[in-house]
Amino acid sequence: MFATIPLGLVILLSLSAEVLGVPRPVLPAAGQSIALKRRSKPVRNETEWAQWAKSQRDAVISKYSLQQKEKRGTGENLIVNQGYDSSFYGTLAIGTPPYSFDVILDTGSSDLWVASSTCGTTCEGTGNFDATKSSTFKSLGRDFEVTYGSGEAMGTLSEDVVQMAGFTIQSQEFGSVTSTSSNFLQNPVTGLIGLAWQSLSSSGAMPFWQALASDGSWDSPLMAFQLTRFINDSQAGSLEPGGSLTMGYANESLYTGAIDYQDIPGGQASYWLQEITSMTVQGKSVSMPSGSASYAAIDTGTTLVAGPSSGIAAIYAQIPGSSPGTGDWEGFYSYPCTSEVNVEISFGGPSWAVSPADFQFQATGPSSDYCYGAFYAIPTSGSTPQWIIGDTFLKNVYSIFRYDPPSVGFAALSDTALSMNGVDAIIPSATLGASSATVTANAASPATRTSGAVVLLISVVLALVVSS
Repeated sequence: MFATIPLGLVILLSLSAEVLGVPRPVLPAAGQSIALKRRSKPVRNETEWAQWAKSQRDAVISKYSLQQKEKRGTGENLIVNQGYDSSFYGTLAIGTPPYSFDVILDTGSSDLWVASSTCGTTCEGTGNFDATKSSTFKSLGRDFEVTYGSGEAMGTLSEDVVQMAGFTIQSQEFGSVTSTSSNFLQNPVTGLIGLAWQSLSSSGAMPFWQALASDGSWDSPLMAFQLTRFINDSQAGSLEPGGSLTMGYANESLYTGAIDYQDIPGGQASYWLQEITSMTVQGKSVSMPSGSASYAAIDTGTTLVAGPSSGIAAIYAQIPGSSPGTGDWEGFYSYPCTSEVNVEISFGGPSWAVSPADFQFQATGPSSDYCYGAFYAIPTSGSTPQWIIGDTFLKNVYSIFRYDPPSVGFAALSDTALSMNGVDAIIPSATLGASSATVTANAASPATRTSGAVVLLISVVLALVVSS
């Protein structure tokens, strides 16, 4: 299944507790593949789960209200599922020589940043970026600040060589962060890579993925995700297989049938927007308004699904015994745990089902017969998407994000992909391979391609969403 890796070509980067968060020097090696694992679900009591749920909701509200501010190639990251499907993070490398860092993967934002070695105690223990160790580092002398639901990061804009999935950008702008909100970074995560469009970038820099896609460095102008499910596996280990992220192609072994592409409404290249055209709950239709009132951001950086209060109320109205939460559970709804809730969503093409296992989020108490659902209500405004479609939905489909024309595609998961749910694996090692696709990206102009790229498999971990 995987290529054999010559020992002399790689530095094994263990993700065990002893080395998590330590910046790792990377030696080039082409065509590598890494087995991966997932972190276990944190043990929380009822009050702690309520606080977690509140933080999830508050984070999404904050994220989507404050964020208004030669040869082609392919590459793949094997994803690892962390915290019972809570979030995703991956590995990229920065500098000369390259050092690898774990960063959140987020299709709901557009900035790349990592914690600097000069960051204070809020960044302690995360394996920070030391600019003095890179011969190609350049400070741009401009302030950098970005706000998410779970906190904010501040520092200065920098420029250096960045590598990911077998591709290299020689002069990629990124934030070198010197301060974050308390507890914003959780070891081993060192930063974040935004995978939405440049128009959302706080720094104005062209995102890594967009530079590659616009330059023609990819075989096909798209990236695709397959995510696994462990939320219903009480025996899951600290790390489990999480699926894959591909750049430049869609992995045909992971989906079946045709990919249904729907253009971003109006060609608005900001969020990865889709219009929800229909929704059913327990086989009954839920009324959806037309146009922008039903726009949804497709966001790998959000764990659950958020929507307007009227739409969420209509969903739970179809579930007997459901009732709205109070206190920290405001916006959430509980329902009998014995109910298997079936939700299907269409974005103008086929209807895509959400597994009852994904819909059932958390029991209301250790001995309770009631559970909270993964769909919850948030305040909405005309300037942001009304719906935020996170991993609760995305675990059920193969999702493709296409640069040209700007669109999102979904396809049914193959038996191969489905068979990865709940499967244990060995402790992963992380490496970055040789890169021959080299482009230059900045805020002012498109990338300039100078050569091609080889396929690379890097370890990537599905980590706690930006909104956690």
